[in-house]
Amino acid sequence: MDHPDDYRKLVQGKLSAERYQHVLGVEQVAVELAGKYSINSESASIAALTHDLEKERPWSEQKALAQALGLISCPEDLVNPQVLHGRLAAYVLEHDYAMTDIDILNAVANHTLGRPGMSALEMLIYSADLIEPGRSFTGVDNLREKLYDDLIEGTYACVGHMLAYLEQQGRPVHPLTRLAFLDLEKRTGKSRGGFSDHLSVSREV
Repeated sequence: MDHPDDYRKLVQGKLSAERYQHVLGVEQVAVELAGKYSINSESASIAALTHDLEKERPWSEQKALAQALGLISCPEDLVNPQVLHGRLAAYVLEHDYAMTDIDILNAVANHTLGRPGMSALEMLIYSADLIEPGRSFTGVDNLREKLYDDLIEGTYACVGHMLAYLEQQGRPVHPLTRLAFLDLEKRTGKSRGGFSDHLSVSREV
């Protein structure tokens, strides 16, 4: 498989109609941003199409499979059902579909939590997942504006938004997300203030 259309057929056959529409929305934004920021558009398309490849696998199966494959990095990985599907998708892409592009694999693996030192493609997929056209939470238009103005600044805003949401909900923040935020803080030269402007968003879609 070496063309986005191949992966489009794959995910359409594997995911629910609702999830597939979300994936297409992420692809749309990812390709648009790729053109703006001189990122390979085919890589952006493939990473976007496959980022939720394992999202609909039952959580109990995700945990068991991730443990068996050695994909658990810390105890927090086993707490949040949103955490493991990206790593599993990257594993499946590499081992079942012969994907060798490490940037695509990293973008898929890290699209939920982020990580310090994210590449341009990783930032693009992380952010496109949050602002795709199907999202309608308060503040999403502001995040879209930031992302279409500057990729690093926009990703910093997206990670900050997720931190604010989790803190507001009293939910634990994964160490990788905190590290991603601190890394982006350094890259943008900003310091973290309050998050009163970052209102709730869900990663459930």
